[in-house]
Amino acid sequence: MIAVVDYGGGNMGSLISALERRGASFVVSEDPEVVATAGAAILPGDGAFGATMAALRTRGLDAAVRATIEAGRPFLGICVGMQILYESSDEHGEHAGLGVLPGRISRFVDAPRVPHMGWNELELVRDHPFIRGVPAGSYAYFLHSYRAGVDEATLATSEHGGRFAAIAARDNVMATQFHPEKSQATGAALLDNFIALCV
Repeated sequence: MIAVVDYGGGNMGSLISALERRGASFVVSEDPEVVATAGAAILPGDGAFGATMAALRTRGLDAAVRATIEAGRPFLGICVGMQILYESSDEHGEHAGLGVLPGRISRFVDAPRVPHMGWNELELVRDHPFIRGVPAGSYAYFLHSYRAGVDEATLATSEHGGRFAAIAARDNVMATQFHPEKSQATGAALLDNFIALCV
């Protein structure tokens, strides 16, 4: 069973619909015990880094997410759900993240426009079961103003005033800066891969 983490934000409706279409076994929960003991977890994202971290802490879900990750169970972070996996962010002040992935989330600079919104091409930079079957040059749907830099955890990059991490993974942790539930065939393939890893 996959726990979809409900912290009072996130893009729940379209993600739930996407998981239902894929036949996934999941529960939406704000209960830390449910999240911490589920076979896998997804943290959807929609909003600011600091507010998301505060909402997780208030509900005890930050510890539940850590427990899931530390137990080696599959975990997927989406959009700001990816960003909070990093060490920190400078979005509206200084905020500490979960520190699961190294690095800092920062605002786009020298970008043609902010936020980065719409379809953009993915450049795959290393292999991982999460991106199996995703063709080179696939497109995904983005909506964000802050991003992670490219590092050893990066699976795929996109270009918007410079390269940034579009997909990242380390061990049992996977993350997308874009919304797979809104990314048509690309997102469907990624969700299928995540579900397969959960099984």
